[in-house]
Amino acid sequence: MTSAPGFTCSCCGRFHAELPMNYSSPAPYYWHPSFGDTDDSLLSSDRCVIKAEHYFVKGLVEIPVIGSDDVFSWAAWVSLSRENFSRAADMWDTPGREAESPYFGWLTTELSPYSPSTINLKTRVHTRPIGQRPFIELEPTDHPLAVEQRDGITVDRVREIAEAVLHPTVDDV
Repeated sequence: MTSAPGFTCSCCGRFHAELPMNYSSPAPYYWHPSFGDTDDSLLSSDRCVIKAEHYFVKGLVEIPVIGSDDVFSWAAWVSLSRENFSRAADMWDTPGREAESPYFGWLTTELSPYSPSTINLKTRVHTRPIGQRPFIELEPTDHPLAVEQRDGITVDRVREIAEAVLHPTVDDV
């Protein structure tokens, strides 16, 4: 996790030494720990298969920070078709894979600071060079996450997100 200089939290009043510039989801929204005990499901740091029917890759929703060279990011999961997941897996360790056309997918990570839900936002997954997570491009809609990806956010907004993630409300859980 990369971070910016610290901030005083408006929720708890404490000083946090660093302002996180990225967050990561450990699994797609639809994953349940019981799936890990079955032969037809898999969860790694980059890919997930549920019941040999649902396929996911982890990528980055990147948001420029206005007035800075910094980029805020959400490491999130996207569902892909079986064919696109298979192609992405075949190309995973292939130099030049970033030349692949983007894959259509649905965002499958609930990002609690956003309303309405971020589940099932339309995306395009852009493969990057080996060792880099794919870039998740959201469909250019009026959803707040898509607007932020398009227009950027302020450092104050990054602080608001940190407070929402560090101190979830009952509605967020």
